[in-house]
Amino acid sequence: MNINKYLEQHKLIMDGAMGTYFSRITNNENAISENANLDEPETILLIHRQYIEAGARLIRTNTFAANRQTLGISEEKQRELITAAFGLAKKAAEESKERVYIACDIGPIAENGSRTEEEILAEYKYICDVFLQEKPEVILFETFSDFRYIRKLIPYLREKSPDLFIITNFSLNKNGYSASGISAVTLLEEIAATDGIQAGGFNCGIGSGHMYQMLKRISFPENKYIVAAPNAGYPEQLQNRMVFMDNEGYFSENMYRTSGLGIDIIGGCCGTTPSYISNVAARINVNIINRENRISYTHKDSSNKEVRKNEFYELFHSGKKVVAVELDPPFDALDEKILDCAYKLKSTGTVDIITIADSPMGRSRVDSILMSIKIAKETGLEVMPHVACRDKNMIAMRSGLLGAYLNDIRNILIVTGDPIPVENRQSATGVFDYNSIQLMQFMQEMNREHFSEEPIYFGGALNYGRGSIDKVIERMEKKIAAGAKYFLTQPIFMEEDIERIQLIKSKVDTKILCGIMPLVSYRNANFIKNEITGIHVPDEVVARYRPDMTKEEAEWVGAQIASEIIEKLSPYADGYYFMLPFNRVSLMEKIRIV
Repeated sequence: MNINKYLEQHKLIMDGAMGTYFSRITNNENAISENANLDEPETILLIHRQYIEAGARLIRTNTFAANRQTLGISEEKQRELITAAFGLAKKAAEESKERVYIACDIGPIAENGSRTEEEILAEYKYICDVFLQEKPEVILFETFSDFRYIRKLIPYLREKSPDLFIITNFSLNKNGYSASGISAVTLLEEIAATDGIQAGGFNCGIGSGHMYQMLKRISFPENKYIVAAPNAGYPEQLQNRMVFMDNEGYFSENMYRTSGLGIDIIGGCCGTTPSYISNVAARINVNIINRENRISYTHKDSSNKEVRKNEFYELFHSGKKVVAVELDPPFDALDEKILDCAYKLKSTGTVDIITIADSPMGRSRVDSILMSIKIAKETGLEVMPHVACRDKNMIAMRSGLLGAYLNDIRNILIVTGDPIPVENRQSATGVFDYNSIQLMQFMQEMNREHFSEEPIYFGGALNYGRGSIDKVIERMEKKIAAGAKYFLTQPIFMEEDIERIQLIKSKVDTKILCGIMPLVSYRNANFIKNEITGIHVPDEVVARYRPDMTKEEAEWVGAQIASEIIEKLSPYADGYYFMLPFNRVSLMEKIRIV
């Protein structure tokens, strides 16, 4: 009986962890189980046998991390490891008197700056090709955070092996989001909509209690089999080792309840052992199919739901040049000066929104969201706090965004964030749970799940001068796909930078606020030119300043240069993003905006 027929009539018990269990029985915390396919094959064979004896009828090949990036191996060595792993799983299955299915296990390949997406996709295809030579019945993608590569691999596998049973599992945090910021609901929706996937669900990331609580609140697609394989729990550090507590009874009780939700494939991940699976198998009657207990899956149709308009974003369609002005929040608890600046900007009648930087240059200032809330409440102006990925983990980030929404923030700028200064790196560290694109994806999910009737509109930074123009556009398109509605650029000074903006605008359908920084002194011009990366100040701009200029004279020069740049950008810019050195808001009355 093939696996599809089996699942029509039964639940399927899957095995538990390989890597953590291998480390446990070999008493080697740093052991890499994939290497044991060649170095210690009897140990891997023993583990497969133990899981089958415990009641598992779906076992995974010991290949989760069998990629070149993780193991640092050659392509030929990779082939040997994968082939050996399949052979060991097949031997264990054939020795058993039971019908045991083998899933060819493929985990995510870690990304780094030296490998392109094309190179990583090529390695995934190579892994698939090696498995396909063994004529497998099941391919399992597990612990993924998004569909980026899976989306391209499904048709590749289908073309080569039309009858292949494909499972796609994703890893979630306790809030129900993947590392790419995608919610469990959205992942299931894409599983449901993807032809060629027979089963999918979640593994790793969370313990059995959180897995049950999460799954009982969401609906499942009717056209797919659903998988649940949580961790044993959460590890603790004991004598320099990460150890999972033994809680087989608690785990099996939670998996029994999880099974009752209509789950089809039940197993375990990190920290689980054959004993865990034995307890699960003893509790679950695989002959009872209870898919009627599922919360029925229906695609969310928001087409008839009234979504409140975003007043700031609507300005882009009004025909006027949108004006945003950045203010740097204070280093201390004194807010009189920044509030005074905000009131002066309001009095000009030309400023549409105030943006608040998030600890620029990696030096701590008043929180951008809290400062924005105060300015909005005091002045009534629209505000746009910058939110940098640098300083907050995913828990703090989500809390901050929820708090921002409750305080009527509806516009944010998502940026990666300036690096922490070298002199502070002993006492402060960057977090970077997200990059800017991942945080945008997360924000997109929060809009969908929590803020659907009045979403937060967010923009991204446009580093127009970094690398080839094709790469700049490629990154912009990724941000647009992640929900970015507009872009704010670095300050523009040079003719060639204006030409790059023109080219980008001709190729990308989006709104761009062009960065304008009116330099306010000879010293300021030299500092920006020589100290700040990513901003290109030509010599002829610096030459228009003199060391002996008065403050007023220098400001007029800065305003004149800014006005000239604005005039040249006018055919291409949707508006302007003013970065005023030292919060010199008086400059706004001297600059011509066209």
